[in-house]
Parts: sequence; structure tokens; C-alpha cells
Amino acid sequence: MDQAELAKLYREMLRIRRFEEQVLEAFPSGLFYGTTHTYIGQEANAVGVLDHLQPGDIVFSNHRCHGHFLAYGGDMQGLYAEMMGKPSGVGAGRGGSQHIHWKDFYSNGVLGSTAPVATGAALAEKLKGSKNIVVIFLGDGALGQGVLYESLNLASLGGAPILFVIENNQIAQTTPIELGLAGSIAQRFEAFDIFTREIDSSDVQEIHALAKESVTELRKTGRPEALVLNTRRFGPHSKGDDTRDPKEVEQMRQERDPISIGGSKLNDAEVSNIGNEVGEEVRIAFEAAKKTPGYAL
Repeated sequence: MDQAELAKLYREMLRIRRFEEQVLEAFPSGLFYGTTHTYIGQEANAVGVLDHLQPGDIVFSNHRCHGHFLAYGGDMQGLYAEMMGKPSGVGAGRGGSQHIHWKDFYSNGVLGSTAPVATGAALAEKLKGSKNIVVIFLGDGALGQGVLYESLNLASLGGAPILFVIENNQIAQTTPIELGLAGSIAQRFEAFDIFTREIDSSDVQEIHALAKESVTELRKTGRPEALVLNTRRFGPHSKGDDTRDPKEVEQMRQERDPISIGGSKLNDAEVSNIGNEVGEEVRIAFEAAKKTPGYAL
């Protein structure tokens, strides 16, 4: 991977990070409606996977969807406005933080609920004879939902062109994975004859390379694939429900920060320039969203 590509991936990760930081900073003011689940710490996953999409490919996300949406190419100002409940939002202010539809991107806050819909969409693309694939992001918590296994069964039997991406951030809301999940994540998919790749990394370059293997094989065979990304989230589950020791989270930040890892591959001038440009982009999007008309309450 050349420096230009590394810089591009770093920029996309930083856009997500700065967007989410602005959300957390502004949330106590009451500017946003409902709740929110930030993607801080997991940026390398969305960027590393979705960089391989082609026009027409479909993405399904979950409650922690902002990073996926922005990596997909979603409008930053529109997402801010959506979270503010404004008509100028990507869903006219009706979906809020978790329920987004924009082009071929869909998210839903109900745990595991997107699995059957994504599988159906993939089978529909197969029936249409298109070359489009579906990518679905699921957290480790979704592995406790029975509907996921029904979806895996149908995806495998029907030969659905779908990539199941598990973002295992080691904790389902406030339950550590060792208290909520028995056995191997990869073997769950393999039991349904779904080939699975797995990585424990916060390096976008490594994730990008592995995701390329999965997407390339999926486009070639048309059969479902799985990608298990063992990752870390630095923020709370939503806005403030974090039961972890702050020292544990700080250690994660020091050892597993995708922004720091990505930035270390660039020179100081590139990091500074990208940081300034992204900071200005986020500021403009946030201020513009605030100025758009809202609903009369």
C-alpha cells in the first residue's frame, strides 16, 4: 500500500473520530435527540472493510452505525441534522442516531435484527443476477440472538453473496465477553459452512488487506463469507454506561488506537494537514446542521 492510500485511510478514520468526539461533547446540551452509540476505537474496521465496496453494493449496520455510515460515504452534515431531529437529516429527522437509510446503507438499533434482512437482500441480488454484494456489521452481542443463526443457515443454503463482519469489541453493553459467550466465534460460522477469516488488530492496513481477501473471494464464488475483527471500543456503550476500570480503557487507547497506529505510518506534516482539514470539515458540518430549520415544538 502506497503513502497516498495510507493517507486516505487515515483521513477517513479521523473523520469518524472527530465526528464522534463532537457528538459526545455536544450531547449533554440537549442538542441531539434520543441516545447515541459512538464508534471511537473501532474506526479501522469500517474504513478497512468498506474501502472495497463497488457501486451497487449494500451495507447493513447496527446501533453503532456512525462510523459505518461515514466510511460508506454518507453525508456528515446530514447525519448531524438527523441526530438533531431536523428535516434536513438523512432520514428527515425521523431515524435519529440508530435508524439510518441513505442510498444503499441501512441501520437498525434492534440487536441482530438486520441479519435476516441483509440475508434476504443478498439473495435478492443473486436472483436478479447482479454482481452486487451485501456487507453486514454485527457486534459480538448479536451472537446471542437466534435469528442470526437462522440467517446463517439460509445464507449458506442459498449461496447468498454476503459478508458477515463481526466486530468483537470484547463487551456487550456492560457484559464482558467471557461472561456472555462460550466457544469460538469463528466456529459458529464454520458450522454453517461459511468460510471465516479472523484478525486481532487495530491497524487499518492489516484489516484492509484481510478484508480484501474476503471481498475478493465473495465476488468470485458468490457464497457467504465471515470476517471476525477482534477490536476495542474506547467509549461507553452509549453515552455514559461504562462499567470498565478507566485504567483499562486508557491502556486500550495507548496500545490499540487506530488513529495513532495509522498516523505513525505518515510523516508529521501529513498528519498535521489532515488533522486541520478534517477538523474544519467537522466544524462546518456541525455548525451548518445546527443552522438548518428544525421542527416546531
